Amino acid sequence: MDKQLPIPENEAERLKALSKYNILDTLYEEEFDRLTKLASIICGVPIALISLIDENRQWFKSRIGLDVPETPRDISFCQYAITDNKIFEVEDATKDKRFVDNPLVTGQPDIRFYAGYPLIDSEGYALGTLCVIDRKAKVLTTEEQEALALLAEEVVSQIVARQKNAEKDKLEKLFNLSVDLICLVGSDGYLSKVNPSFISTLGW
Repeated sequence: MDKQLPIPENEAERLKALSKYNILDTLYEEEFDRLTKLASIICGVPIALISLIDENRQWFKSRIGLDVPETPRDISFCQYAITDNKIFEVEDATKDKRFVDNPLVTGQPDIRFYAGYPLIDSEGYALGTLCVIDRKAKVLTTEEQEALALLAEEVVSQIVARQKNAEKDKLEKLFNLSVDLICLVGSDGYLSKVNPSFISTLGW
């Protein structure tokens, strides 16, 4: 990657954190799509994205108003948003030297306005952004900025919940498929749950 492009100081740790959530290249999910749609409606823009940024690309977990599933990181607006913990806003990309020659500005989707709020997990790592985009110059109101920040926090909550549910499902499968005898014992000494091996081995 071009060293002139913005790279977070904790990039190596950030990428490890992103990988931990096992969310890249997963199917679209309604929980995320609802938040993206809300961002589009509240901010009055045709395009809204939940963008997760790995080494070379920004991949969209959810997207409204954009057909492509990802774009190269080195031309993304979101790469700038993940370097801070507050909103990153570009009123008119054609007047910003960082983006005036950007292919996303000079060609489809003809970006003029961009606002992205970083998706920061509990350990302080920016996994990506919740961003809104328009094909005309624009400025978000204070209320719209606050709403985007709240929605971004909810996106992170959904990412964390998704990971916890996946871990729970994995443990449940291990519990049910293991040939070892596994049980849960209550504080009263009674077995509250036993796995199928108890049946096959002990006949319980």
